[in-house]
Amino acid sequence: MSRKLSAAFFQRPDVLTISRDLLGKHLYTHIDGVLTAGRIVETEAYRHEGDQSLTLHLQRKRHQAQGLHVPGGHAYIYTVYNRHALFNIATHDAQHPDAVLIRAIEPLIGVEEMLRRRGLAKPVRALTAGPGVLSQALGITPALTGQPVTGDIIWFEDHAEAVAEADVLASARVGLAYAGGEAAGLPWRFRLRDSKWTSPAK
Repeated sequence: MSRKLSAAFFQRPDVLTISRDLLGKHLYTHIDGVLTAGRIVETEAYRHEGDQSLTLHLQRKRHQAQGLHVPGGHAYIYTVYNRHALFNIATHDAQHPDAVLIRAIEPLIGVEEMLRRRGLAKPVRALTAGPGVLSQALGITPALTGQPVTGDIIWFEDHAEAVAEADVLASARVGLAYAGGEAAGLPWRFRLRDSKWTSPAK
């Protein structure tokens, strides 16, 4: 039996635990009258303390990053390279601007619509394996920043899948060389070990 995740799930203080716990959960969107969903197979955690990458993000995108100073359980979406929308969930509380980035899902519901949005002919890894393509497939845009991820537009469900620690790969996050060696090396990228839908290893 599935159940929708409540705001309390995202308002816990440890963003690493939240990021890891999202593996195996299901992400849903209902946009333009179309339901799409997939099983989460990869996430990254970002913590405002001890994480230079997030510190720099908060400084560089000061106005936009106000979207992280909210109670946990709200969408935070920003664009990189002027085209890729990255879907994050604000966690903890307004005083602790932590976030989880959803990096990849296994597509399950509304696959035909996902293919149309992505301009692909058949379900291949490139459909949803990466944060930018995932957002495109699910219809997620920066206009949804601030939306609760517990409502009827974006939400998460627990389908009672138990993910064993042995099935989780923890490694360095992607594309953070600019933040310096310490932040770039933090093992805060979590993947399901045997999933073919995770984004390419880097």
